[in-house]
Amino acid sequence: MSYKRLIPCIFIANGKAVRWFHDDKVISEDVIELAKAYSDNGADELIVFDLSDSDEGHEEAIDLMRRINRVIRIPMVAGGNVRRQEDVKKILYSGAKRAIINFSKQDSTKMLEEAALRFGKEKVAVSLNDFDSLFKHQRPIGKHCSEIIFMHRLDLNSVMNVTDIPCVIITDTMEEPELFKILKSPGVRGLSGKYVSQTGMDFNEFKSRCGGEGIKMTSFESILEFSQFKVDNAGLIPVVVQNYKTREVLMLAYMNKEAFDYTVKTGRMTYYSRSRETLWVKGETSGHYQYVKSLTIDCDNDTLLAKVEQIGPACHTGSPTCFFKHLAGTDFDESNPLQVFEKVYQTILDRKAYPKEGSYTNYLFDKGLDKILKKIGEEATELVIAAKNPNPEEVKYEMSDFLYHAMVLMVERDISWEDIIKELADR
Repeated sequence: MSYKRLIPCIFIANGKAVRWFHDDKVISEDVIELAKAYSDNGADELIVFDLSDSDEGHEEAIDLMRRINRVIRIPMVAGGNVRRQEDVKKILYSGAKRAIINFSKQDSTKMLEEAALRFGKEKVAVSLNDFDSLFKHQRPIGKHCSEIIFMHRLDLNSVMNVTDIPCVIITDTMEEPELFKILKSPGVRGLSGKYVSQTGMDFNEFKSRCGGEGIKMTSFESILEFSQFKVDNAGLIPVVVQNYKTREVLMLAYMNKEAFDYTVKTGRMTYYSRSRETLWVKGETSGHYQYVKSLTIDCDNDTLLAKVEQIGPACHTGSPTCFFKHLAGTDFDESNPLQVFEKVYQTILDRKAYPKEGSYTNYLFDKGLDKILKKIGEEATELVIAAKNPNPEEVKYEMSDFLYHAMVLMVERDISWEDIIKELADR
């Protein structure tokens, strides 16, 4: 049996999250915060539907999708009000892993074929309301999409006889026995709907109940038991914490069995405080959480290495890392590209927030977007000219100028390196 996923839905209408397709009762005024809550509390993926019926409403929903993608740490699949290929492109460019094409709409087969040709079938999902639609269109669906989203309770055995494409079931049932039955179906990869999308949903607790039903759920799982670790006399093991992107060492802390189990269960780094003699979730009071990317153990089974996504600074002093007091040795060149780009970006961000007299960066911000764009055009032209000359030093100089001005534009338009990296990774 394959691992199953819990996938809450957000239905956007007039910039707010509503209860269901034909139920416009508002469940959250803040769509972004709702999406973040799902992501932070154990959801495996997120489906976002735009329920608007106008171009203006659609653009507002696309903007919300883009902002959602910035704060969540799980994949997003999105659709709704998709009328042309440009809509598919905008949804994918918002950061969605897949765009959903509604097969109840006219010309949906043509839309599906064109989207798969342009973006790749792995970027396309279809939504279906009934089994007949799947049966009638099984050939184009099977050829041009990578996921089927069913908006209905149906005969799953019949569905699986027609297609082997992974399915997500969006259901309005609140009955757990029926939910377990859906998840046990071999072709179902994920469960969505009213139950999973409840505000305050405890995804980890429900996954535990699914496990009791013999359903394998997506989660962190250690291949070694804590009893196999070599711990000190207090039952603790040291944990070296590293930024998964920059590889910078952030801190050293300790775990006991309870802290380790909680970390694996929730995906948030949790430690044991030797001074307070209690568990503590990193970031619980400051908001500077550490989200687990991987846990490994050394050759002697006595030290853990945690690679994490760090939110904010790791150190209580406000420093990005706890290791900032130089003791001995010579300085070295910090040439990690990610660190350099991020430091320059943060300096530009700081200049915008706290202007400095005589700063060229502040001069650009004061002049506005048109001036920034003019400079980017000038630098791009100078880069092209430099590339035609035999001296590579000129290219390096002009490229650096161009990238700096591009970062000024990024800050001006509220785009981070995280946004750029995710976009490149998706491509």
